[in-house]
Amino acid sequence: MKKLFLKNMLPFGVVVLAISGAFVTTSMQSTAKSALAQEWGYAATAQGQCDDVPINCDDTSKDEFCHVSGTSGPLAYRNESNNCIVPLYKPD
Repeated sequence: MKKLFLKNMLPFGVVVLAISGAFVTTSMQSTAKSALAQEWGYAATAQGQCDDVPINCDDTSKDEFCHVSGTSGPLAYRNESNNCIVPLYKPD
């Protein structure tokens, strides 16, 4: 009885395990990729220091820079020790 149950259920268990592994792998890859691309940008003050208001930007090189207010206004920069000198790009 045990051998018959194992013989019939083992292929079903392998298929279920394979399908669940495929879904887990796919979801892990898409999460890691989107998490790396997003970065908080900040407006630079006249002295080159960073403002306190974060803006959602992207650090992947693109054609358009990230602006404080949509498509116009001052550029958004990466905050590196309160120095805003590296511009960021518009998020997707």
